[in-house]
Amino acid sequence: MVTASNKSIELAPLPDKLFPRTKRTGQPPFLITVDTECDDAWTGERQVTTRNAEFLPRFQRLAESYHLKPTYLTTFEIANSPAFQEFARDVLSRQTAEIGMHLHAWNSPPIIPLTANDGLYHPYLIEYPESVMRDKINFLTDLLEDTFETKMSSHRAGRWGFNKTYARLLAERGYLVDCSVTPFVSWAEHAGDPKQSGGPDYSSFPTWPYFLDLDDISRPGKSALLEIPVTAMETQPALVHGIERRLGKRSLICRALNRFFPRLCWLAPTGDNINAMLNAVKRCRTENWPCVEFALHSSNLMPGGSPFFRRRRDVEALYDDLHKLFGQASKNFCGQTLTEFRREFSEV
Repeated sequence: MVTASNKSIELAPLPDKLFPRTKRTGQPPFLITVDTECDDAWTGERQVTTRNAEFLPRFQRLAESYHLKPTYLTTFEIANSPAFQEFARDVLSRQTAEIGMHLHAWNSPPIIPLTANDGLYHPYLIEYPESVMRDKINFLTDLLEDTFETKMSSHRAGRWGFNKTYARLLAERGYLVDCSVTPFVSWAEHAGDPKQSGGPDYSSFPTWPYFLDLDDISRPGKSALLEIPVTAMETQPALVHGIERRLGKRSLICRALNRFFPRLCWLAPTGDNINAMLNAVKRCRTENWPCVEFALHSSNLMPGGSPFFRRRRDVEALYDDLHKLFGQASKNFCGQTLTEFRREFSEV
């Protein structure tokens, strides 16, 4: 459950010339990011399984049928899955997808306990000492590069936990893209280490891509590390927003209104938000957004792989939604990986 801030960022549409368009189509990219991780990471089970890797080829075929190119942001346990290794080598050889890095600090070597039960609490990487952060980033980067014989250049933080120290370590290692920012959303109430202060607050962060200021990741700077936030926008009608300000978002009336008028549309599937996502994609094109970024967990693609898609019919309904979303996106957007977009962005 995410917390949408009452703050908003007004961004007027900007001229096309400020943002890249592919030379082939002249269309902005529709970016697909897949957190490629263990089965049902939410449960805190000690036994880690990766059966969902066997379900990725179907998703890849769907993306390719709409000329879209996913970026699979990969954890330690998935990198060691033979099924994923075979899949990843195939898409890399055909240049139809990208492999990036996704670091779950609690089970990615070197294993250095931070809490009484890291498998239960899932501490954020940003809660560890900087030296441990560096060691974990270097270990997983080396593993991915050695396993797949390709340079790692894209990244998303586990549990969206990102800060300036993390950004600087990625930049030092040569990463070009991060996509950990979730605009309008605060993770402060989502604890990792119970003795620390929870996750980051992205309430006032930009919604469009920007090169990071490594001293303040909430603002544009001059580093080589491009932040591509997950596409998010406020959707609540002004009247409902005003009632919330007056009565408080936790009031009974406002909680009821939020069921019918959600404050936020985040471009990630929940099983009941396809219309909101379709409207968001339309709005992005109308308002001339430089790109759209869709986020998905690999475990959503397997029945029982996540709390949100438990049954086979849930996964089939998800695929129906993905067909609708990708079909609409392919009419006005083109397919690119994160690093492909970053390279064109830097040329502008």
